[in-house]
Amino acid sequence: MAEKRTALVVGSTGITGGNLATHLAANAWKVYGLARNPKPSPGVDPVAADLLDPTALKAALAPLSITDVFYTTWLRQPTEAENIRVNGTMMENLFAALTDHKIRHAALTTGTKHYLGPFESYGQSAAETPFREDNPRLPGENFYYTQEDILYAASARQGFTWSVHRPHTIIGYAHGNAMNMGVTLAVYASICRETGQPFVFPGSDFQWNALTDVVDARLLATHLEWAAITPAAHNVAFNVVNGDVFRWRWLWPQLAARFGVEAAGPPNPIAPLETRMQNAALVWADIAAKYDLAEPDIDRLVSWWHTDADLGRELACINDMSNSRSLGFTAYQETPASFFDLFTLLRKLRLIP
Repeated sequence: MAEKRTALVVGSTGITGGNLATHLAANAWKVYGLARNPKPSPGVDPVAADLLDPTALKAALAPLSITDVFYTTWLRQPTEAENIRVNGTMMENLFAALTDHKIRHAALTTGTKHYLGPFESYGQSAAETPFREDNPRLPGENFYYTQEDILYAASARQGFTWSVHRPHTIIGYAHGNAMNMGVTLAVYASICRETGQPFVFPGSDFQWNALTDVVDARLLATHLEWAAITPAAHNVAFNVVNGDVFRWRWLWPQLAARFGVEAAGPPNPIAPLETRMQNAALVWADIAAKYDLAEPDIDRLVSWWHTDADLGRELACINDMSNSRSLGFTAYQETPASFFDLFTLLRKLRLIP
């Protein structure tokens, strides 16, 4: 990086924002981490603000000198109409609060639901695989589309460049994150080991056998920085995945082996985690006490519903990265290592036994 850049990471306590803030700080960026309740992090200056409170938000950002904005947050709502209203308002408020700042670049992280539709109509219509960045938008409501349109309008109005990043399932560390398959599966495997149950795949037979991909949060952070500082990558939308593909029937036994549990494929009918883990909170509290774990509240670790949604799909999900490759981004991450590195970190932090 030729000059000092100052990043505002919006959603700095999440899986994307937390890993990004750490990555940028390690690469000599000045980093501000914005969240409603920011957590201490080496090299990251916390900014406490609510994106739905425009007056307080503007006051919190006013004294900061910011060159780059990385938007990595959302608030889940019961309907897509409410997702559009709430998450759209959050973005509008942010860019309004930054009107007097000399922003150079703003990056938006969305996801593969760009090609699959929102949760309430998930996969009912979908783009053809592999998903490509120039696929037309699906019909119907999708708050990702709203966020993109707000970004484009702010860019034209305020004179900064933009990038859009569409990761598939993100594997990495975050504590209290709403969409975290890696941590969810680690907790699930730990419960299976402690209770003597097999590690049953909770998704569909289709997903068990289909080719798919994921992205490591560390690779996503690298990609976000690369797009910000690479002029050729400005004003471009990108899919972001590890670069390999796999089948769950191949990876699942490897995950099970890491926990010393028996791997089992999908039963018929399928056995979603949200249903099977209804009483897991008490089990986890006992496990946490037994092993002196740092987090006894299972709801601060898992997202059963999100893991069920990803593993229960009845359609293929593979992402093409031609935009990144053609512009020179060649980073690669082996997917099993994404999970294994995460499991090692979770044990080090005493979040799993």
